[in-house]
Amino acid sequence: MKIILLGMNHQSAPIEVRERMAVDEPGPLLQKLVDSDDIEEAVLFSTCNRVEVLALTRSLESARHRLRAFFSRDLPHGDFSPDLDEVTYEYRDGAAVRHVLRVASALDSMIVGEPQILGQTKDAYRAAVECGACGPILGRLFQHAFSTAKRVKTETRVGERPVSVARVAVDLARQIFERFDDKRALLIGAGEMGEMALQALKKHGLESICIANRTPERAAALAAQFGATAHGLDDLEALIADADVVITSIAGDTPILTLDLATRALRDRRHRPLFVIDIGVPRNADPAIDAIDNLYRYDLDDLGSVASDNAEQRAREAERAMAIVVEEQQRFDGWFAALRAVPTIRHLRDRVEGIRSRELERTLARLELGDTEQAAVDALTKSIVNKILHAPISRLKREAEREEGMAYLEFARVLFDLDDETDRDDETDRDDETDRE
Repeated sequence: MKIILLGMNHQSAPIEVRERMAVDEPGPLLQKLVDSDDIEEAVLFSTCNRVEVLALTRSLESARHRLRAFFSRDLPHGDFSPDLDEVTYEYRDGAAVRHVLRVASALDSMIVGEPQILGQTKDAYRAAVECGACGPILGRLFQHAFSTAKRVKTETRVGERPVSVARVAVDLARQIFERFDDKRALLIGAGEMGEMALQALKKHGLESICIANRTPERAAALAAQFGATAHGLDDLEALIADADVVITSIAGDTPILTLDLATRALRDRRHRPLFVIDIGVPRNADPAIDAIDNLYRYDLDDLGSVASDNAEQRAREAERAMAIVVEEQQRFDGWFAALRAVPTIRHLRDRVEGIRSRELERTLARLELGDTEQAAVDALTKSIVNKILHAPISRLKREAEREEGMAYLEFARVLFDLDDETDRDDETDRDDETDRE
């Protein structure tokens, strides 16, 4: 069995590519994957900053072609076919395991240590389990990833005082506005990222907040937490015209803040500065609005560039965290490698047990023994076989956990002739005749 991961993230693909590949409901796509002959298990991970598919396969090359076809044909929204070699990365076996552990531990995030990623990883795992795509091996890997993330959190300071995307966005707003207590913010959408941005704005003195959402009930529930007013999307033009900071984080395939809408809003506010923080994927604000004077728009890629300026402060803790990831990867690799010994050991036991049972049957047929004596002879032969096999099987299990373990497994198959499907009765008879000669 092999593990393979194909994906793209904020480092390999720009947001205009990632937003076209984002997935809201992974279940049907995962079921389609595992229904093929090439994929045994699969997990699809889609967030604002990455789209990745992790798969377990018996045929690595077939799975590789299947995943690339999956990215090309099943994921894109609309008529869109990117050059996968330019925007994706591929990891196999140990490298794939290490990547999953890094992602869960927030070491591969746009902002290292961002706490939301672990919850998103758990959501991806849960969705794969619910649709039946994630089986025991990838399930074991994700449980291992969760425990690794816990170690990183408790044993390092990489997540201490985490700098989230939302907080970086607020820091950018502070570069434009000297103070917030006389400003008005509009949140379009009612998701977790927007909520975090509101919390950061409140801490810096912002009091006047409006929340607009497709579902007024959700907007009202969030508004109650912040002392804000709740609105539907019908009021959007007036709300934008009255706002100084607009945060967009709402689901949708097309931009909700269009060039025409933004132009009218800026005219109505007499071109006073408007700061737009677009943390939606796909993007909620049309990049064309950048042409409007006094309108400042930042999307996720822009925020990532700002966050990277502060990355050096976390580099030392990230190195300690990576040491934990490597250690945990080696543990999982050992467990996964040991699985390769299972078929060989089972085959070896079956082969020896077949010889034992046939020889016992022949011997008992020539002897006149009662049931008690036959049972005693049966137990004796089983005991002898188990003691003979104990040392070689124990050695195979140990060696399978090492990088050179496959050589031992192959040698065992040759030594015990495990791949020869000839009649074992004839072979035993020939061996007996050779011994007598």
